[in-house]
Amino acid sequence: MRFEPVSHDPRGQQPGATSTVPPLTPPNGRHPHAAPPPVAVVPPAPVALPPPRPRVDFAVVRELRRELSERLTRWQRGREFDADAEEVERARLAVAVVSAYADSVRRAGTPMAADAERLLLDQVTAELVGLGRLQTLLVDDTIEEVHILGCDQVRITRHGGGVDWAEPIADSDDELVEILQAAARRAGATERSLSTSKPTLDLQLPDGSRLAAVFLVSHRPYAVIRKHNTLDVSLEDIAGSRPDLDEMIDPLLRDFLRASMRAGLNIMVAGLAGAGKTTVIRALMDEIPADEPYVLLEESRELLPARRGQKHRAVMSFESREGHGERGLDGRPAGEVSIADLIPVSLRMGVLRIIVGEVRSREIVPMLQAMTTSRGSMCTIHARTPAGVSERIIELALAHGREMTVDQARRMAGNALDLIVYVTVEDETAIGGRKHRFVSHVEEVIGVGEGNRITTTSVFGPGPDGRAVPRHLPERIRDQLLRVGYDARLLTRFIEAGTGAWRRPRHTRLGRRPAS
Repeated sequence: MRFEPVSHDPRGQQPGATSTVPPLTPPNGRHPHAAPPPVAVVPPAPVALPPPRPRVDFAVVRELRRELSERLTRWQRGREFDADAEEVERARLAVAVVSAYADSVRRAGTPMAADAERLLLDQVTAELVGLGRLQTLLVDDTIEEVHILGCDQVRITRHGGGVDWAEPIADSDDELVEILQAAARRAGATERSLSTSKPTLDLQLPDGSRLAAVFLVSHRPYAVIRKHNTLDVSLEDIAGSRPDLDEMIDPLLRDFLRASMRAGLNIMVAGLAGAGKTTVIRALMDEIPADEPYVLLEESRELLPARRGQKHRAVMSFESREGHGERGLDGRPAGEVSIADLIPVSLRMGVLRIIVGEVRSREIVPMLQAMTTSRGSMCTIHARTPAGVSERIIELALAHGREMTVDQARRMAGNALDLIVYVTVEDETAIGGRKHRFVSHVEEVIGVGEGNRITTTSVFGPGPDGRAVPRHLPERIRDQLLRVGYDARLLTRFIEAGTGAWRRPRHTRLGRRPAS
């Protein structure tokens, strides 16, 4: 038996039925007592999920890496070549090895997608140069920081504060240590190692990222990678002209800092880890004239990208060196060369500026001594608050030796420093926001005042949203700024209004707050 569907016309009558009563419909076609027509609900469009990333068989990666290594060794045998020629040949052979493997997989009936083949090529090349699966993290520009907590726990922090977990970067903790040791062997011009006698590591990776690692003294091998995606940056860039960067300063502060660099003021950039101190000091370095010689001192090179090396042709970049082996009578490992050792050498290089990437120990004393006899020198320092910068200076200075006193450290800082620029980071990712990085304070160092305390004036201080706005006119450095054509009196009307010239509003989850 077959059932026919019964359909109804708009008036509710079955087909074929007749009606002797005409429908009571108004001109709009709707019965006066009829319910309003239902509102059509349009379902939301499905969210397109990103395609899953192709997975890599690392047993295949290691086999292809061995084949690539053998081919490269045969090419090197009996041949004269330089590093560039070796790199070109390695890239050519890597393509040939991976292409041959992909062809064999296709002939076996399992075609390999183009993106999977590219990923395999990247991994094979990375395995050969010693970075292994770390390479996939280094080439991802969305990553800001990586915490490697053993071989299989990889926590990634992305720009803006998002956090996720990545695939394991090694099959075992021993393999992870081998990757870190290989990275240490390839770390620049100074010797680095990770071994039983040296269980900690601090170095710069080829892409400019900073890597710190530890093993043996920890439960598992740990490593942290901090990526520097803004290697080449200017004051204009961090003043809002580049949409991919935080607006860390406004045009008023940009012009003030630019004039301060021209006037040769000594500047200390302070803030918490990850606040953006290195970005600010890179932007300040961009103001140094291209043909001016200066000395750059770092524990691990990260302030001098390749393009700046071309722009600043007269820069002399020094890097500290770790000691190895037995300790001498001074308690230091043989062969160690510290930042503190390099500062006196820098003073003999005939330069006016000395820039130290970061002062974190006893090198602050020779740094301050150098500043008293130089112009335009800079350094960075870790400090929790702007008010805590002077105490942090004293704390590090006292580590220099017993001959250093609190009063002596204060006098030294008061004579050496002209400006303290404090960079604030506010992390709102826990409440659904993002990280905000900006300059909140610029303090002019007046000298040592009553009670032998370091006296400062807040030229710029936090405005309604926490970002720096003009507060007071500079005092001690006023004439130096006038000599380079900057009249600080133009800040007067902004001081009276209590506002700055920030280009973009700051979108914070906490709303506006009173200035502090």
